[in-house]
Amino acid sequence: MRQPPGEESGLCRESGLTLLMDQSRPGRVGASLPELDVPPQELPPDDLLRRDLPLPEVSEPEVVRYFTRLSQMNFSVDTNFYPLGSCTMKYNPKWHDDVAAMPGMADIHPLQPEETVQGSLELMYRLQRYICEIAGLAESSLSTLAGAQGELAGVLMMRAYHLDRGDRQRKVILIPDSAHGTNPASAAMGGFSVVSIPSTAQGDMDLEALSSAASPEVAGLMITLPSTLGLFDRHIREICQIVHRCGGLVYGDGANMNALLGKVTLGALGFDIVHLNLHKTFSTPHGGGGPGAGPVCVAQHLAQFLPAPVVEEFRSTDERCYRFATPEQSIGLAGAFHGNFGVLLRAYCYIRSMGKAGLRQASEDAVLNANYLLSRLRDVYHLPYDRRCMHEVVFSARNQKAGGVRALDIAKRLLDFGIHPPTMYFPLTVEEALMIEPTETESKETLDYFIDVMRQVAKEAQEKPEVLKLAPHHTPVSRLDEAKAARQPDLRWRNRKG
Repeated sequence: MRQPPGEESGLCRESGLTLLMDQSRPGRVGASLPELDVPPQELPPDDLLRRDLPLPEVSEPEVVRYFTRLSQMNFSVDTNFYPLGSCTMKYNPKWHDDVAAMPGMADIHPLQPEETVQGSLELMYRLQRYICEIAGLAESSLSTLAGAQGELAGVLMMRAYHLDRGDRQRKVILIPDSAHGTNPASAAMGGFSVVSIPSTAQGDMDLEALSSAASPEVAGLMITLPSTLGLFDRHIREICQIVHRCGGLVYGDGANMNALLGKVTLGALGFDIVHLNLHKTFSTPHGGGGPGAGPVCVAQHLAQFLPAPVVEEFRSTDERCYRFATPEQSIGLAGAFHGNFGVLLRAYCYIRSMGKAGLRQASEDAVLNANYLLSRLRDVYHLPYDRRCMHEVVFSARNQKAGGVRALDIAKRLLDFGIHPPTMYFPLTVEEALMIEPTETESKETLDYFIDVMRQVAKEAQEKPEVLKLAPHHTPVSRLDEAKAARQPDLRWRNRKG
């Protein structure tokens, strides 16, 4: 029987995993180095050297088993269903990673002469054209390193556009109340004040409120389509027209493009600027803090303001060649170089391998999966917007809350069934929100299992709420005091025997 964890047990709290430092035994060696075949180098001065750095003395198998077991305790798309709403935690083809790891791709340097990396520049140029076609806009830059940085670039291009026209009174950005939190943050970083536009009871933007706010001070509107409510705003063309009539620009947060690929282009709807999250829709694993890519696409009247650099094609001795260029009135560099090349490469592989028909099918499957969940769970979880959704569905645990069970309790209970929780408490406009995104890569069998679990959890909330309030029960670590863990993290090993 496993020893109950305690201060003297040497076990990671409730996991049964012996800490690597506690496995240390004098004389054990985890790696053997060959004899030096070069002259030894002089060490730095003594005052720069640490003499009190206790490293564990463990064998190689112990190290391998320790970190392998740690990895098995994690939830991941490769091991579990991961319906995290609005974040598109989907399976991505592994061969895209293989291509990105090829020496000709992984071993090049961003400061190499352009003539030595013509293949990579051509790939970037083609990707610029592909994402412009997907967004329905004229020009693009791949340099922005994440979705939020794409937002900031869009806001700065709005400002540059208005200042170039002598339109200095435009100090306001309009943003829906259901927007990603990065939208108002990006607007504020760009020097604008934010006016929130409410949603209607049906989940669309309130056109009357939008019209009232549309003044000569408005620089533009930032809107996500589909929205974070998982809905396609049925008045989107009119929304764009209202903003354009007051002289503003329309920025599209493309975080949810996996619902629209091959079905509709944002440019055709009236958008002037769009960013695309390549690390969500286009085959880079999402999460873990990066790397990411959030390239921006713009209509022709904004092309001169794109962040630098962009890749352009030119002719040299009758051959097609490629080079970096800076747009005439560029807002400047988005990063140290020209974007996260590995992420761009994976996106290129995804688009080329899927093709137009494949991209369209991916969106159709994502929307189909989300609506299947909606139809099978609407009788046990409150549906705040009773209409067809897009790629994700937002339920509410309002009914369960009446019996003392919160969305957090439901999320924790799902862990016991090997399912990563959906997004909780977002959008903020939905009480006890559970935002579920099944993505296009999950099978009907997986969705049916999730549905069965969700229905069982709803039944437990009625009959045995204490089971949910104490969940999870079967994970390596039980429920934490999350506030304390965030504010007082314990991040270093301490010798419990000393």
